[in-house]
Amino acid sequence: MKFADRLVGKGLDSWVITKLIAYNLSWMVVLVVPMASLVATLMAFGNLSQNNEVTIMKSSGISLYKMMFPPFVASIVVAILLFMFNDDVLPDANHQAKILMSDISRTKPTLSLEPGFFSQEVNNYAILVRSIDQKTNWLYQITIYDYSNGAKINVVTADSGKIFFSGDQTKLLMDLYHGEIHESDVQNTTLYRKLEFEKHIIAMSGDQFSFQQSGPTSRGERELSVNDMRIITDSIKTILKENTLALNKEVNRNLFVDTANVKGAAKNNLGTNPELVYLRAIEKVKTVKNIVLSNFNRVEWSKRELEKYEVEIYKKYALPGACIIFILIGAPLGVMVRKGGFGVAAGISLFFFLIYWAFLIGGEKLSERGFFSPFIGMWAANIVLGIVGMILTIKTNKEAKTITFTFFKKLIPKKFRQKDIAAADENN
Repeated sequence: MKFADRLVGKGLDSWVITKLIAYNLSWMVVLVVPMASLVATLMAFGNLSQNNEVTIMKSSGISLYKMMFPPFVASIVVAILLFMFNDDVLPDANHQAKILMSDISRTKPTLSLEPGFFSQEVNNYAILVRSIDQKTNWLYQITIYDYSNGAKINVVTADSGKIFFSGDQTKLLMDLYHGEIHESDVQNTTLYRKLEFEKHIIAMSGDQFSFQQSGPTSRGERELSVNDMRIITDSIKTILKENTLALNKEVNRNLFVDTANVKGAAKNNLGTNPELVYLRAIEKVKTVKNIVLSNFNRVEWSKRELEKYEVEIYKKYALPGACIIFILIGAPLGVMVRKGGFGVAAGISLFFFLIYWAFLIGGEKLSERGFFSPFIGMWAANIVLGIVGMILTIKTNKEAKTITFTFFKKLIPKKFRQKDIAAADENN
C-alpha cells in the first residue's frame, strides 16, 4: 500500500509485484520475530496460569526459573537464526528492493492519448488523434510528426488506426489505415515526396514504457553484512585518524606560527603602509579560518560516516537480542495476567514493542548525530527492558501476583455499567 501510487498504471507484470512484496517482507520479518516471541510467551504462560498449572508446578517444587529455562533456550536459538537472516538475507533483499523500486520509478505509465491534443510521450514523435472509440479503442483522424531522422521530416496522416505494444514490450506499434506520408528534406527544401497507403505500420521505441531491470549498483549501509561494514569502518577509522592529524597540524601551524609572523611583518611595515599590512593580516586570518574549517568538516564527516555504519552493525545484534529479552518480560507477565488469549497477549506485546521501537528509532537518530555512542543507542532498549524483565521475573517467582483489567470499567459511564449489571442479574 505504501508504494501503490508508484505502481498503478505502470503495466508491471505480476511477478515483478510479487518480488517487490517479497523483498520488502524481509525487513518486516526482522521486526516481527521479536514481537512474536513476546506474544507466544505471554500466551503460553498465560494459559498455564489460567489453568492453575503454574500453581501446581510451584507446589511441586518447580520454580518460575525452571519453567522459563526451555523457552529461554529456544529464544537463544531463534536469536541466532534471526541474526543469520539479518546478516545474510536482509542486506541482499534490501539491495534488490532498492534496485527494483528504482527501475519501476523510471518506467513511464502506458501511453495515454486524448482526442484533440498532441501527445509527445514517445521520443521523436508527436501524435494527434481527433477522436477515439472507447469501446473498440480505434483511433480516427490521426496525424503523426516523425522527427526520428534529423535530415528529414515526415508527416503521416491516416483515417483510422490502432496503437499497441509488441509482445516483448520493447516496441510501440501504430497500425494505420487509408492515409498519406508527406516527406520533406531539411537541407534541400525543394525535395518533397508524398506516398499514399492502404495500410502502414510505424514501429516506435517503447523502452521508456516497459519495465527493464538494471544490473548491480552500489550498496548502502543497510545492504551490507557485518563483515563488509567492519571493513568499511576500518577504512573510515584510518581516514578519520588522518583527518584529525591534518586538523591538529593546521591548527598548530596557523595559530601559533603564522600569527607571530604576521605580527612581525606588521611591526616592520607599520610606518610605510599600515593599511596594506592590516588588509594582508585580515586576508591571512580568513585564509587560516577556511583551512581550519575545511579540515574540521572532514573530521566531522568521517565521524558521522563511522557512526552510521556502527549503528547498523549494533542493530543487527540488538534486534535478535530482543527475542531473549522479551522472554524475561513475557513469562512473568503471562503468569500475572492469567489470560492466555491472543487479544490480551497481542495488546500487552504491542505496548512493550512500541516502547522498544521508540527506543530503537530515537537511539538510531541520536547516535548518527553524535549525541551518544552507537552501542548505547542500539542497546539501550534491550538494557532497560532487560532490567524490567529481571525485576518482574524475581518478584513473580517470590510471590504470586495477579493483574486484572477491572480498572477499565471505571472508564465506562455509570449508566452503561448499570445496564450490564441488570442484564447479568436477569441472566442469573
